[in-house]
Amino acid sequence: MNADTRVSRRDFVRVGAAAGAGLVLAVYLPGCRGRGGEVADTSSAPFEPNAFLRIAPDDSVTIIVGRSEMGQGVATALPMLVAEELGADWSKVRMEFAPADHRYDNLAFHAQGTGGSTSVRSSWKQMQMAGAAAREMLIAAAAATWGVNAASCRASNGAVEHPSTKRQLRFGVLASKAATIPVPASPALSDPSTYRFVGKPVKRLDAPPKVDGSAGFGIDATAPGMLVAVVERCPVFGGKVAHFDATKAKAVRGVRQVVAIDSGVAVVADGFWAAQKGREVLAITWDEGKNAGVSSASITRDYQRLVERPGAVARHDGDAERVLRGPGTVVEAVYEVPFLAHATMEPMNCSAHVRPDGCDVWAPTQFQSPTQMVAAGIAGLKPEQVRVHTTFLGGGFGRRAETDFVAEAVQISKAVGAPVKVIWTREDDVRHDFYRPATYNRLRAKLGPDGMPVALSHRVVGPSIMSRFMPQAVQKGIDPSSVEGSADSPYAIPNFHVDYVMHDTGIPVGFWRSVGNSQNAFIVESFIDELAHAARKDPYEFRKALLAKAPRQAAVLELAAAKAGWGTPLPAGRFRGIAVHESFGSHCAEVAEVSVQGGAVRVHRVVCAVDCGQVVNPLTIEAQMQSGIVYGLTAALYGDITIDKGRVVQGNFDAYPMLRLPEMPVVEVHIVPSTEPPGGVGEPGTPPIAPAVANAVFAATGKRVRRLPIRV
Repeated sequence: MNADTRVSRRDFVRVGAAAGAGLVLAVYLPGCRGRGGEVADTSSAPFEPNAFLRIAPDDSVTIIVGRSEMGQGVATALPMLVAEELGADWSKVRMEFAPADHRYDNLAFHAQGTGGSTSVRSSWKQMQMAGAAAREMLIAAAAATWGVNAASCRASNGAVEHPSTKRQLRFGVLASKAATIPVPASPALSDPSTYRFVGKPVKRLDAPPKVDGSAGFGIDATAPGMLVAVVERCPVFGGKVAHFDATKAKAVRGVRQVVAIDSGVAVVADGFWAAQKGREVLAITWDEGKNAGVSSASITRDYQRLVERPGAVARHDGDAERVLRGPGTVVEAVYEVPFLAHATMEPMNCSAHVRPDGCDVWAPTQFQSPTQMVAAGIAGLKPEQVRVHTTFLGGGFGRRAETDFVAEAVQISKAVGAPVKVIWTREDDVRHDFYRPATYNRLRAKLGPDGMPVALSHRVVGPSIMSRFMPQAVQKGIDPSSVEGSADSPYAIPNFHVDYVMHDTGIPVGFWRSVGNSQNAFIVESFIDELAHAARKDPYEFRKALLAKAPRQAAVLELAAAKAGWGTPLPAGRFRGIAVHESFGSHCAEVAEVSVQGGAVRVHRVVCAVDCGQVVNPLTIEAQMQSGIVYGLTAALYGDITIDKGRVVQGNFDAYPMLRLPEMPVVEVHIVPSTEPPGGVGEPGTPPIAPAVANAVFAATGKRVRRLPIRV
């Protein structure tokens, strides 16, 4: 609200306390017209008790969502938490995305952003407090109107009730008067036994607009006079423009300008087609740089050389090397995973309008704070002069945590002096990604007389995401994202060693759904299966014995096995594989039912058991487990980005295929009831699927899958 608005604003105050660390919630109160003893005029301004909530005179409740909605259901889960404490009528609840503002920072990052399956975990208490504070203010307003004790009133279904006299006032009627009530410093939270929404299946708020086409994605952004741009980027990573001739491009009808930017050369036109045709006739000479000779083969050779070196130590329990040198059965294996692209359904795009006094950015971004900072730096503005309009995201998976696509839009708009939408083609998207790292892994284990492992050593060789994205996170040579899923393994193995050899391949790497867990779960869970086979033990029983000190992980393992009918006969030609993994505060086990015919792997059924602590919406959890499984299964069966002469070979879905509808297995999801703190759900379904399928392939063929994608 501006200073000259008729409704004044109180100073910001801080309320609320999170468990342990202390939650700081910035809130403000609009001033009110009318006398304190009156019920508010329904024509008055809405009641905005804090940064997350607005109640209008028509009783509508708008929840401001500070996270990005990329299909994971956060635009419903967070409003559920507020609505529960508020006592709202769910049919009156709406949501809108927050602007870039530190009031909406993710408490896990200390910046406004969405990733790491943190949205609900970091916002649970915050959103509860926002709803509870508003509820107490509404109740106080009603009690003052009736001249009764506030303790005798309650909020329910969008109104405050006085049960003994059966009086009722709707939230909208109370709005102005509630705004005069001081913000409670420590509002009481509801007893979970009384929850009406949280823990119950609730239909998603974003489903109707996505079905009817009214949902606004980044690629839908419009503004008066908006132009469209495509960018020709150097095909070799790290290369740059030596010189270019735009004569033919400028001759294409509809092309307005051709400008050089940091990432390449942009063709700006009245529409996408003209821009694309102009790009096709650009004459560019590239300085390909030092990576022009890099290939998948050369990267593998480097890895094979580097794996012989000791790495930075990520875990060192006991003395694995000494035990491995002693007598007994040693099992050794090398596992490899390739680079992977994100391939989001909506290709990368961003729109920007740079002006002397401000900048607007319309972006399907996962990180509003860096988007604002990057745009401000390019535009030569203060961060507060940049307005970030977060749209729906047609998939994110970590790709939209980057700001390269934002920088392009802002640079081009600044150069041409007009609003510009930058659109990437699928080929642009696949060939200019920040890829899941390709890694090379040597594992060795020693089995004791009882067949159980007494030592395990895992050496990881590969590039580091954090060295670029957050260098301060790399300590003593360890990128935690490179060793997660191995160094934190809960398996009770007395001598356990994990080390890491960091190597920059020249290929840009970034966060890919479940990050290091997606790789290391495949590697560790496949190797554990090898150990079970070497010990002549059942893979399920073998894991269960190793999880004696990890009860939550053991519980999901047991549940998945039971629901899948582990150990019972299967139809002819079908085989089972199992895997279990903890990531992002949640525990997930999966059993895959697979057949192999003529070298083709078909996954018929996946049974998933998940313990994600306290549950907001079970429908979201089920959908996200299914989604994570599809994403991981696509990668396991098809995902492979290969490099030749410093450039990506694959370009579109013909060479980088996705799982098709007829290939989709039946997926059953079972949620373990829990009172533990909430865990993430957007990513934990992905890590177990590749090893579960690979282990089933071994059961079917006797051949171990030690490199992805799966080839039989």
